[in-house]
Amino acid sequence: MSETMMAELRVLPANEVSWEQLQTVFGQRGDAAGCQCQWFLVRDHEFAAMPHEQKQARLREQTACGHPNAATTSGIVAFLGDEPVGWCAVEPRSHYVRLARTRVPWAGREEDPADDGVWAIVCFAVRTGFRRQGVSTALAIAAVEHARANGARAVEGYPKQLAPGKQEIWGELYVGTPSMFEAAGMQVVSQPTLRRVVMRREF
Repeated sequence: MSETMMAELRVLPANEVSWEQLQTVFGQRGDAAGCQCQWFLVRDHEFAAMPHEQKQARLREQTACGHPNAATTSGIVAFLGDEPVGWCAVEPRSHYVRLARTRVPWAGREEDPADDGVWAIVCFAVRTGFRRQGVSTALAIAAVEHARANGARAVEGYPKQLAPGKQEIWGELYVGTPSMFEAAGMQVVSQPTLRRVVMRREF
């Protein structure tokens, strides 16, 4: 990201932006639009059966978009100037039902899945036309600070490494890359699979 773009970039809690601005980031087609950031919050059969309208309604409630005085929100939104360009899901790790049911966060570690003091960064979405410009890295940095400001004792991410010699397929790395989390001061604490790592920052 150029210095000019970095100077124009600002990141806000999702409850401080409008629902329309968030949906501008997600767009009308593609993975982000279809998921509405519900994948990590429900079980497989629930996600498969959930109508799109219900996914949107759930996200709207979770983010509390348009309610700046809300006590909680489920993510942050990046802007370049007045344009909403990116989203990152970050909240207490215990909220993510799917994390509790997969080995990735827990392999080789003794962790309490119900510990609300540990937050997790699980998803990034960047608007078409603004990708590969450093928006996701800026969101990772801001997500760590958002977690800290809201009382997290630690924050984790579960990025994927690109397969050797392979180009990124858009959507494959929605969980982020190790370099993004390194920029946010996070360190590798485990590598449960060949391409997946767990990265963490203690406060």
